[in-house]
Amino acid sequence: MSGVQTLTVGADEGDQRLDRWFRKHFPHIPQGRIDKMCRKGEIRVDGGRVKGNTRVEAGQEVRIPPLPDTAAPEVHKSTTYVSDADAKMMRDAVIFRDDDIIALNKPHGLATQGGSKTTRHVDQLSEALRFGLEDRPRLVHRLDKDTSGVLLLARTRMAAKALTEALRHKATRKIYWAAVAGVPQPRRGIIKFALVKAPGHGARGQGEKMLCVHPRDVAETDGAKRAETRFSTLSALGGRVSWVALEPVTGRTHQLRAHMAELGHPIIGDGKYGGSGQENLGDGWGAGLGEEIGRKLHLHARSMSFRHPITGVDMTVTAPMPAHMAHTWDFLGWERGEAPDDPFEDLI
Repeated sequence: MSGVQTLTVGADEGDQRLDRWFRKHFPHIPQGRIDKMCRKGEIRVDGGRVKGNTRVEAGQEVRIPPLPDTAAPEVHKSTTYVSDADAKMMRDAVIFRDDDIIALNKPHGLATQGGSKTTRHVDQLSEALRFGLEDRPRLVHRLDKDTSGVLLLARTRMAAKALTEALRHKATRKIYWAAVAGVPQPRRGIIKFALVKAPGHGARGQGEKMLCVHPRDVAETDGAKRAETRFSTLSALGGRVSWVALEPVTGRTHQLRAHMAELGHPIIGDGKYGGSGQENLGDGWGAGLGEEIGRKLHLHARSMSFRHPITGVDMTVTAPMPAHMAHTWDFLGWERGEAPDDPFEDLI
């Protein structure tokens, strides 16, 4: 049996529940015992009584009562299975890594998080991205399953908290590349249609879509949320298809896809918002380009600019396009190197 101890919450351990912090330090103590010690006042934080769900912060002192002795805890072993092929795929997707963050070029078709029928996703496969750390990296934002490109993960709790705050306060910038039907007129500008969720047709709302709401109708539309997207046409092939840069000022579900479809220029390969019935301002042929161009969604998170959560250094991470989009660009003769670093410099 150990004696009374006082431990200080580490710099990278803040903003988490006390019981979870406790179990990391004393993995042999069951949850029920932790709850009981809290109820009896045996575990205290900065001298005060606490509950198991109390959140601790870096620098706080935790009183640890006498605990039963045990053998040294085993080295953490994950129960999450990741195949060798998936592990290689995830590691090959890393485009930046340091002690605090990882940036992935998320593949098209890979979900960011799990769902009722989604068991293979970045959050699960990030088990392969520990690179020697005890915990797997944490998601701080997401991309749609069929959208490729830059996805940030935090390797520490402190980095996750800082990045989440930066995203919440719009202290980051994300620029997407897309191929869209027709040519937007005007060729650049700002879309300010609000978005409201329309229920899907499945038992659990599968197939739900976001509907655009004109700014004048927002006050009368229940559930409508402000949404804003900057767009800039970088190149066009006649009136049939355009290479467009997009920057979401807000971060609503399916925002870029719904906004471009509302303009009449759905993103190529978008079966949800730009199917064959989509009326557009090009030739009226929906979001397809024929047999030479694949039917996969042509939307790619090209770059993300942010301040490093620990060092404070301003960073921009850029992700190469997926194979199906690279093929389209080559087929249409669009030179990727000719795109400006910031297509929205005079729109901000």
